[in-house]
Amino acid sequence: MTSPTVILVHGAFAESASWNGVITHLHEHDLNVIAVANPLRSLAGDADIVAGLVASIAGPVVLAGHSYGGQVISNAVRDQEQVKALVFVAAFAPEQGESIAELSGRFPGSTLGETLNAVALPDGSTDLYIRQERYHQQFAADLPAGRAALDAVTQRPLNDRALQDTSDAPAWRQLPSWFIYPELDFNIPLAAHRFMAERAGARERVEIAGASHALPASQPGAVAELIMQAVKAIA
Repeated sequence: MTSPTVILVHGAFAESASWNGVITHLHEHDLNVIAVANPLRSLAGDADIVAGLVASIAGPVVLAGHSYGGQVISNAVRDQEQVKALVFVAAFAPEQGESIAELSGRFPGSTLGETLNAVALPDGSTDLYIRQERYHQQFAADLPAGRAALDAVTQRPLNDRALQDTSDAPAWRQLPSWFIYPELDFNIPLAAHRFMAERAGARERVEIAGASHALPASQPGAVAELIMQAVKAIA
C-alpha cells in the first residue's frame, strides 16, 4: 500500500501552525502531511474544502481534526474510498442533526461562552474570538504564557453559522476512529469527549491528565503517536 497521507484540520480559535509539533513528529516517520487552512465559515463549506483536498490525493488518507475540525472531517468524507481512518483530537464527533453548540452544552463544564468576543459582519453573521486576556486559561492553560499570548493574537475566528450548523450522516459510523482528549478541557467538557468516543466505537481512547484544549500544541508527541496508530492500522 502507498504510504498514507495525513491531513490535519484545525478548529476554532487556532490555525494550521497549531499542528507544527505534531507535524515534526510525523515527518520523523517519513509521512506525507498536509495541514489545512480551515476557513471556519460554515460546516458545508469547510467540509467541501477538505473533501476537495482528499479528492486530489492518490493513495490512502488519514484525517485528523482538532475541536470543530472533528466535525469537519466527519462531514468531508463523501465517496472517497481512499479515506481509511479518522482521528479526533480534543474534537467534536457529532451525530447526524447535532451541532457543536448543542453538543458542548449538553454536559456541564464548558466556560467558553463567557470568554467570547462577537464581531458583527456585513453579511449578517458574527465572528467569534476568544478575548486575548482570557485565551491562556480558557484554551491553552498548559502552554507557556508567552506561547499562549502569541496564539491568542493569531487565532482564527469561528463564524456563528459554523457553530450552529448541523452534521450530516457522520463518517465515524463507517470508518475506524481514534480519540485523544484532555482532562481539563474548558471548551468541550470531558464528559462530552468520553460520550462521543464511546458512541463512535473508537479503536483507542486516550485521556491526557492535566492537559488543555490546545492538545496539538501542548501534547504533540501523544497526538502524533495516536495518529501513527491509525496509520499502522490501515497499513
